[in-house]
Amino acid sequence: MSDAVIYTTPMVNKDYKGKRIDKFLSDCFPDVSRSQVQRLIALGNVTCDEDTIGDNSFKVKEGDIYQILVPPAVDAEPQPQNIPLDIIYEDEDIIVVNKPAGMTVHPAPGAPDKTLVNALLYHCKDLSGIGGVKRPGIVHRIDKDTSGLLVVAKNDAAHQHLCAQFAEHSIERTYFAVVFGVPNPLNGIIDADIGRSPYDRKKMAVVQKNGKHAVTHYQTIKNYKNVASLVKCNLETGRTHQIRVHMSRIGCNLVGDQLYVKAKKITNKAIPSDKRDFINNFPRQALHAKSLGFIHPKTQKQMFFESYFPTDFKQLMGVLENI
Repeated sequence: MSDAVIYTTPMVNKDYKGKRIDKFLSDCFPDVSRSQVQRLIALGNVTCDEDTIGDNSFKVKEGDIYQILVPPAVDAEPQPQNIPLDIIYEDEDIIVVNKPAGMTVHPAPGAPDKTLVNALLYHCKDLSGIGGVKRPGIVHRIDKDTSGLLVVAKNDAAHQHLCAQFAEHSIERTYFAVVFGVPNPLNGIIDADIGRSPYDRKKMAVVQKNGKHAVTHYQTIKNYKNVASLVKCNLETGRTHQIRVHMSRIGCNLVGDQLYVKAKKITNKAIPSDKRDFINNFPRQALHAKSLGFIHPKTQKQMFFESYFPTDFKQLMGVLENI
């Protein structure tokens, strides 16, 4: 649990005179959202000269200085939940699961339960504690709407060993994606640092500074009449949204990706409308973690696992095959 933090504003200048307090505070502190500011005001955690500000619509006064007390975050311990798991492999040290699209890996704002961690705690009873209260056993993640393979540590020794392999980039991870268009060149390496987008905090982006090294090897497996392509991606690094950002970088956004490709649609009237609609309205990013290879933390043997394509992914490939 972290300590409470007190934020102190600069003195209100004439540009902000008469503005709402919640607007002023969220502008002063970009890492505190406006909705969070409003909750803190309701809790009586915003003051000016020791006077509590209790109204979101309070108008700030020129020359005043305001303070926000942000209480320490308390991690809620995830509860076991009887949620079915597609278990590919399990022993006393690790468990490999095939995560369905739509399942969040661990509890987070907006997804407090019904996550993979909740399901694992019910199945395994105990997991490595290294990941913290909210992320027990979690060594790596895939996005909520990405399907496919994950390895989870059941004890601390396994967790440390697997994390070391990820840090050394020795884990073999192969993803398949359906993207709009055709990559040029058909096969290649995308080596571009990834960081938080300076324009949209929900998005990651290729950045020139303050990013993390990111490398994706890709191979075009199938060209669907230049409308879309099936692409195999091998990750050398594992950054947030790496494949989605890197494929977008070369002009081949993932089909169904509502964060990075909201406006992308197939409009070719030569393609039957029902097939156009299916592709254009695919409900998630078309990305599947197909295979996973690593050294077993106890036996030191090389292990390799492969998963099947989920039904929706196969349906998408089938539609594209027949456009």
